[in-house]
Amino acid sequence: MRLARLGIGTLTAAVFAVGLWSGIGSAGWLNTDTNAVGLTGTLGAAKEVPEPQGVSANAGGSFSGGLTRKGTGATVSWRLAFHGLTGKAVAAHIHLAKPGKAGPVALALCGPCRSGTRGTAKVNASTMAALLGGGAYVNVHTATNPAGEIRGQIRKGGTALAPSTTTTTTTMPTYADPSYPP
Repeated sequence: MRLARLGIGTLTAAVFAVGLWSGIGSAGWLNTDTNAVGLTGTLGAAKEVPEPQGVSANAGGSFSGGLTRKGTGATVSWRLAFHGLTGKAVAAHIHLAKPGKAGPVALALCGPCRSGTRGTAKVNASTMAALLGGGAYVNVHTATNPAGEIRGQIRKGGTALAPSTTTTTTTMPTYADPSYPP
């Protein structure tokens, strides 16, 4: 009877997570805790939703990463580079949404940010699934475009980025925080 109280949403999420891990293992994507999957993304203003204001045509950037299974979760190691923004990058996040849609923040990468920043963070099974399945994007926020100035959909591919030997952990407000954007 306790199982019935969990609700269909919780049960579905649990079944999905178990199926996800078994599917990933059988597909050879993350057979062991040491094999990383490469992640990549090319950022541009034309990909941002809603459309940013006053952005130069040469504004852009790149995201590269590696996703490594760790028990029931995963670790993502990442590097973010960008150029041509309207001002300083006040924050960068990984959001959950398909191309053309805005979505909630799944992971705060940096804030404020400098081009070339890298880090490592733990992610849960649903974020890992979005990263591997094209359902996540990275974007960079500026004061001129607080909802995002450049964006790139994250896709599986490229060489997996090895974990950084020096990782900076940053705690940042998200869109759910009434003080964000600043």
